Amino acid sequence: MPSKKDILDLHFMDARYKLIDLAAFLDRVERHPGEADFRLAGFKKALPILLSDQPGRAKAVLEALSDHSTEPAEAATIQFAYGAPQ
Repeated sequence: MPSKKDILDLHFMDARYKLIDLAAFLDRVERHPGEADFRLAGFKKALPILLSDQPGRAKAVLEALSDHSTEPAEAATIQFAYGAPQ
């Protein structure tokens, strides 16, 4: 079984890149005019999960960004996913 150091040695730079990319995304959104929608709110709701010490963070982030409605839509109005609950 790999140690924490082994995991850090293997994956730290990739995780570092992703974290910087997320910071850049938030900077881009914030510096542009207009109102943000539910997606930014969902994204910001999921961010504190990353800092928690509880196991299962990936699942918790996925759950925070998932639509939990059970009623089907009457008709499809888009041909893509929003990636966050409305």
